[in-house]
Amino acid sequence: MVRIAIDMDEVIADFTAKLLRQYNEKYEASYTKADLEGINLRDVRPEHAEAIRAMIREKDYFSDLPVIEGAQEALKKLSEKHELFITTAAMDFPTSFNAKYEWLQEHFPFIPDTHYVFCGDKSIISADYLIDDHSRHLKSFKGQGILFAAHHNVNESYELKMSSWEEIYKYFDNKY
Repeated sequence: MVRIAIDMDEVIADFTAKLLRQYNEKYEASYTKADLEGINLRDVRPEHAEAIRAMIREKDYFSDLPVIEGAQEALKKLSEKHELFITTAAMDFPTSFNAKYEWLQEHFPFIPDTHYVFCGDKSIISADYLIDDHSRHLKSFKGQGILFAAHHNVNESYELKMSSWEEIYKYFDNKY
């Protein structure tokens, strides 16, 4: 059985969609993900960087993130053949533990909570694969990394970079 570690934010949970919605409402702006290709919102509006961080640090920020398209279906099918772990760098947002846990329970009930890994440094993860949207996590990972395409990494290349859960499912289905 192949062990697959999966990041949460921007891989199965649409972190940026909520951030843009909240930011646009607060500042009467109209930013989209297309405006953030290769960068983050705080890079576009550095004068609001602290306010953006404050939004994200709210303890319920992670409770109602949209699910990335295709993630539930693909992970459900992958869970039938492989061992899945959700590996989230929760130490980046220490107030997020409860909200992330409840979100995972609601949207991915087929992944047991014993397979949730709340960590800071993902180099500790022992898995065959790590699917993450940040290449920095993949560099120290000892298995095979898969870079999940996101607005902020659009200009990055990686040996295995995939842009959808359909593509990831097909990769594993053809390989195993």
